[in-house]
Amino acid sequence: MSDLLDSRYSWTRLALSLGIATVGNVGMWSVIVVMPAVQAEFGTGRGEASLPYTLTMLGFALGNLLIGRVVDRRGVTFALSAAALLSAAGYLAAAASGSILMLALAQFVIGLGTAAFFGPLIADVSLWFRRRRGIAVAITASGNYLAGAIWPVALAGVLAGPGWRTVYLILALLVAGAVLPLAQLLRRRLPETSLSASAQASPFVPRSVPWSPRALMWLLALAGVACCVAMSMPQVHIVALCVDMGFGPAVGAEMLALMLMGGVVSRLVSGVIADRLGGVMTLLIGSVLQMLALVLYLPANGLASLYVVSLVFGLAQGGIVPAYAIIVREYMPAREAGARVGFVIMATILGMALGGWMSGWIYDLTGSYQLAFLNGIAWNGLNIAIMLLILLRSRPAVPRAAPVPASAA
Repeated sequence: MSDLLDSRYSWTRLALSLGIATVGNVGMWSVIVVMPAVQAEFGTGRGEASLPYTLTMLGFALGNLLIGRVVDRRGVTFALSAAALLSAAGYLAAAASGSILMLALAQFVIGLGTAAFFGPLIADVSLWFRRRRGIAVAITASGNYLAGAIWPVALAGVLAGPGWRTVYLILALLVAGAVLPLAQLLRRRLPETSLSASAQASPFVPRSVPWSPRALMWLLALAGVACCVAMSMPQVHIVALCVDMGFGPAVGAEMLALMLMGGVVSRLVSGVIADRLGGVMTLLIGSVLQMLALVLYLPANGLASLYVVSLVFGLAQGGIVPAYAIIVREYMPAREAGARVGFVIMATILGMALGGWMSGWIYDLTGSYQLAFLNGIAWNGLNIAIMLLILLRSRPAVPRAAPVPASAA
């Protein structure tokens, strides 16, 4: 029944989902923090040291697509449980890796499992809300940033002491031990009546554009790649940038945590905006602010200025990726939410993977991150152009006129 939407149970389920996301998404951030230690141990360049992150994001992208379909068919509890076990196996393999290539392959497995705690979980939560769908999606997506803000700082002492391999052993126990019992509390599934178009309808549904659903999905995918190539530059390389400037990895981890906490605030605010203005406008606002923040990184060359700009960047860009889920829900059927959201999120993660590698490659060529920031700004401009195109061509769907009975003709 539609009265299940926005109910007390919906909010309880949201709280559980946030807890699961905060633990499970640590796999996306752990490799960023250990990157300088891995580079030093294996004696590689910055581009090669970025390979484990790139493989993590490729696994994360593929997982969002595949696991999204599993959620549609088998339910979120099965998907989360399997993903927790897969992630734990990946952490154990990473801890035992003897080369950059072995670590990168282990990180691919970690990324594949971690994906369940982002796009598929967001898609599941979105089904339980109608009036407050934007803020519900934003809260769930915030678990990804909370993981990046909490765990790198919490495990910094382990990284400085026993080392990065011990960090991975701890994460294997943490993810399996926390996610498996919490996932069992999400077994309840919505009845078919609550998945109908009328039950799921929000003030921004339906919308229409002059393209087929497939064409719109690919357009959103291109926009997702573009915005996340830009987004990846500070997120992936801020720790390495701090090491280069003589501030050390601990300061870099703090800066990343500050950036991601700003991202949490941004996601929550963007959720409120999405409930009022819709997904396209919310994403466009976030993309413009992200570009401005990237420009501010260019002159920043001191510790205080980097802290300030990193906070500004987090406050600017946090709501961008969740807005894609809202856009998909505004244009696509609820029964396809897992697969559709997973496809678009996959594209954003591919953008993060591409951008993380490109920034390291540009650094190795130039010895500086300045051109990497300019590269991000250019990709950000492409994202803005695509979202303006969708906004300008989007219209409220016009209801079809009822057929005239033959007797009245």
